[in-house]
Amino acid sequence: MFLQIDPGDAAPIYEQIARQIQFAVASGSLAPGEMVPSVRELARQLAVNPNTVARAYRELQSQGVLDAQRGLGLSVAADAVEKCRQQRATWIRERLIHLVGEALHAKVSPRQLQSMLQDIIQTHSRQETQS
Repeated sequence: MFLQIDPGDAAPIYEQIARQIQFAVASGSLAPGEMVPSVRELARQLAVNPNTVARAYRELQSQGVLDAQRGLGLSVAADAVEKCRQQRATWIRERLIHLVGEALHAKVSPRQLQSMLQDIIQTHSRQETQS
């Protein structure tokens, strides 16, 4: 599992970790029943405090994304995929609402916004197919 912490992101590190795990589940990169790294292992990989990872894992457990497996650790819950897909859609929608609001306030026309979004999608799609 590959996670990346962005120090420039306003979101706390534990939220970044939780969100990225949710996105991995939503995309199928992490499947139901699959074990996530231990708190210590993920903290070492990300160079963060283990308490930060533990907090992210607690959040995900309370949301029903992760289940404790006695003596083994934490695994992705059987019904986590749909929950994570819904959460991912909600998060992206909230970010888009904020961004579109800023652009419209700055007098960017809806047509310009659509063009920009289309260009960005095409650029990212090309990059994805090249990697």
